[in-house]
Amino acid sequence: MSSVEVPLSQSSNPNDTFDVHWSKPSATFSPSIWGDHFLSYASLDVDAELEQHVQELKEEVRRMLTTSPENVSQKLNLIDDIQRLGVSYHFGNEIEESLQKIHKSSYDLDDLYTAALRFRLLRQQGYNISCDLFNKFKDGDGKFKESLVDDVVGLLSLYEATHLRIHGEEILDEALIFTTTNLESATFRLSPPLAKAVTHALNQPLRKGLPRVEARYYLSVYQELRESPNKTLLTFAKLDFNRLQRVHQKELSEITRWDVSAMNQLPKYMKICYRALLDVYSEIHEKLPHDGKLYRIHHAREAMKKQVRAYFDEAKLFHQKHMPSLDEYMSVSLVTCGYQLLITTSFLGMEEATIDSFDWLLTSPLAVKAATIVCRLMDDIAEHKFEQDKEHFIGVVNCYTKKYGTTEEEAITELQRQVNNAWKDINEACLHPTAVPMALLIRILNFARTMDVVYKHEDGYTNANGMIKDLIVSTLVEPVAL
Repeated sequence: MSSVEVPLSQSSNPNDTFDVHWSKPSATFSPSIWGDHFLSYASLDVDAELEQHVQELKEEVRRMLTTSPENVSQKLNLIDDIQRLGVSYHFGNEIEESLQKIHKSSYDLDDLYTAALRFRLLRQQGYNISCDLFNKFKDGDGKFKESLVDDVVGLLSLYEATHLRIHGEEILDEALIFTTTNLESATFRLSPPLAKAVTHALNQPLRKGLPRVEARYYLSVYQELRESPNKTLLTFAKLDFNRLQRVHQKELSEITRWDVSAMNQLPKYMKICYRALLDVYSEIHEKLPHDGKLYRIHHAREAMKKQVRAYFDEAKLFHQKHMPSLDEYMSVSLVTCGYQLLITTSFLGMEEATIDSFDWLLTSPLAVKAATIVCRLMDDIAEHKFEQDKEHFIGVVNCYTKKYGTTEEEAITELQRQVNNAWKDINEACLHPTAVPMALLIRILNFARTMDVVYKHEDGYTNANGMIKDLIVSTLVEPVAL
């Protein structure tokens, strides 16, 4: 790839030069390690007898949820286990009814574990429960009580709860620092199962984890962590995970079969993308007219047009003979990261999405903006670390250091702070009353979660043989042992 040496725009030193590639540098992508692997799942059969057994277990779990003792701790633990084992989508109404009752009831909980668990589950459900309840766990000097250091299970519960915080909740900011510090120093003295749970949580907070990936993990540790594990629930969760995995495998086999033979007039590198896009919109177009929902296709196509225009703007931006300013770069790259398009497209087949929901997307709502910021900043930070061997890679880190005169480390620290603030925006958007149905907000939340999982430690998208490979194998390839 050719490059030119040009003066830095707005540089404090007119003699400074910057070697920019004629187009935005791209990562060196590893070849796909999956190939046609998922085609082998195209003809998976359904075991009718097994399906019947799963349905029976599901109804048994439902009875547990609706008739379990009124002890709030037991009820909260059951709901938490159902959610973390990945089967809560079967019991949405029952969980909502239970948490609504718990929200309306008053509890004076002295147990940090239960108090934090109640807070987290209610916040996850959209209830704007006050964080002031944690003041009782502070001493007279306004610091968290030193006695809590020995309550590792309570600290872990509080740690997970802090990731539901919104702006202005300083006590939860303090709690995150307090719990992180003490959990990190406690791992060496814990039992192996608890040490494993703490290490996992410090690496991947539940709020920021992908639900199916976290369910696969929790299935492997559930029996070790619970003093009295619920065998019926665990068996159901394992069977349901494998059943849903087969559904996803079959869907992936259909995606793998996309045909590009009709795109001979296009450059080779464009055939797959273009055909895939046509297939997606054509298939959706065929299904939607019967429901009177063609407006959805209009919104999706408009989002795609906006994406293509942004790619063109990006091409012009990186052909300019100067380093783009931070504002220039962000105005374009927040669109080219693709999240506005992907979020719009993800709404297409959802029953909860109405014309008002799609109109809401056009207003640049806080949740979408925040998820997009998480995407762009985490992507660029990871790429910056990965691409440091390339000359003057252009990204948000470089643009930030240029504008504010900081070091790369200072820039990354500030950008990570902005990512944390974006997560607070997402959390706030998910509190009642919500602008759109919660199911739509969860879609947006999951896009942000994807970035945390894939880009937190490395550019997992580029490094095909990294940790993401293991997550894909455990979630989409290997069934859970029964």
